[in-house]
Amino acid sequence: MILVTGGAGFIGANFVLDWLAQSDEPVINLDKLTYAGNPETLQSLQGDTRHTLVQGDIGDVALVSQLLARYQPRAVVNFAAESHVDRSIHGPGEFIQTNIVGTFNLLESVRGYWQNLPQENRDGGVAPTKNRFRFLHVSTDEVYGSLKKDDPAFTETSHIEPNSPYSASKAASDHLVRAWHHTYGLPVLTTNCSNNYGPYHFPEKLIPLMIVNALAGKALPVYGDGQQIRDWLYVKDHCSAIRRVLEAGRLGEVYNVGGWNEKANIDIVHTVCALLDELRPRADGKPYKDQITYVTDRPGHDRRYAIDARKLEAELGWKPAETFESGIRKTVQWYLDNPDWVAHVQSGAYREWVQKQYA
Repeated sequence: MILVTGGAGFIGANFVLDWLAQSDEPVINLDKLTYAGNPETLQSLQGDTRHTLVQGDIGDVALVSQLLARYQPRAVVNFAAESHVDRSIHGPGEFIQTNIVGTFNLLESVRGYWQNLPQENRDGGVAPTKNRFRFLHVSTDEVYGSLKKDDPAFTETSHIEPNSPYSASKAASDHLVRAWHHTYGLPVLTTNCSNNYGPYHFPEKLIPLMIVNALAGKALPVYGDGQQIRDWLYVKDHCSAIRRVLEAGRLGEVYNVGGWNEKANIDIVHTVCALLDELRPRADGKPYKDQITYVTDRPGHDRRYAIDARKLEAELGWKPAETFESGIRKTVQWYLDNPDWVAHVQSGAYREWVQKQYA
C-alpha cells in the first residue's frame, strides 16, 4: 500500500494510472480536488478496489494521520502542490499555504506515523517498518532559478534561486523535506523535474493550451519573444523515474529528472502547429501557425531551464523512453482522441462531478 497526495492532478494522476497498470499494490489517493484535480482522469479506475480516492488537504493533520493509521502505507509520494506560475503571480497566498504550510503539516503527520512503526518485521512480512518506509517529495527545476544561454544545466548541487512565488514556495518545501531528514531522520527522497507534458494536462499550460486554442480557431498566445527555453519531459517518463527513485534511491538524496530536450517556447508552438497541420488540417487549408500572437511577457519570466539528469541515470539506471519528437506526437494525438475530456475541463463539467461526489 502507498499513499499518493495530489493524485488527481496532471502528474499525480498519470503516476497512479501507471502504478496500477504495472502493479497490484493498492493506492490511497488524497487530493484536495481544486480546479487542477480532475477525477475524470481516473475514470478507468472506477470500481477498482486497488484505488481509493479521498478528497482532502495535505494540511489537514487529523485526516492525514487517520489515513496513515488506517491504511498503514509503506510509502508516501507527495505530488500535492499549487503549480501554475501565472496564478502564483496574481495570488501567491494559496501557494504559500499549500506548498509550504501544507508540506510542513504533511511532514509532521508522516513523522508521527513513521516514528511509531516497528523497526523491522521479525517474521519476514511485508508490513511497513521504519527501515523500509519512504517519503518521496516531487518538486521542480524552477527552484534553481534561471540559466543564461551558455550556462551548464542544473545539477543537484546548483544554487537554489527561485524567481516566482510558485518556485519560491516549492523551494521552501524542498528545504523542509531536507530538514526533516537531517533533524528527525525521516527517510526522504526528493525529485526535481523539468517541464512535463503529455495526456491529461490542464489546458492552462503551454502545450495543451496551444492544442486546444488551435483547434478552436483562437489565438496562440506566446509570451515576449518566445525564446524562453525549457527542458521537456514526457510525463510517463517522469512516472518511471519516480518509481525507480522510490525503489532504490539513497535516503536524503535529491535526484534531477529531465528529458534532455531543451526547446524554445516558440519552437514548441511551431512543432504543435505542424503536427496539427498533418493530423487535423484547418478547413480553410491555412497553417495553424497563422494563429500565433505575441503578448506582453509575464513579470520575472525565467529565461532558460535545463536539467542534468546524469546522477539519476548513473546511480539508478534510469533513462527517458521518449524523445521529444515521439512524446509530442503522442500528446497531440491524445488530445485529438479525447475531445470529451477537454470539453469537460473547459466547460467546468468535471467540477460538477466533484461537487456531486463530495457534497
